[in-house]
Amino acid sequence: MENEIVKRLVWSGMLAGVGALASIVATRVASIAYRRLFDEDPPE
Repeated sequence: MENEIVKRLVWSGMLAGVGALASIVATRVASIAYRRLFDEDPPE
């Protein structure tokens, strides 16, 4: 992993993966909160 380009690519991949995972988790948490507040499914 001495190559700077490889390090940047790995970092970009990790950042994209963590961002996607965080987005999925945030959507699910918001959906659960909406259902508890309004007792119905959230709008799409």
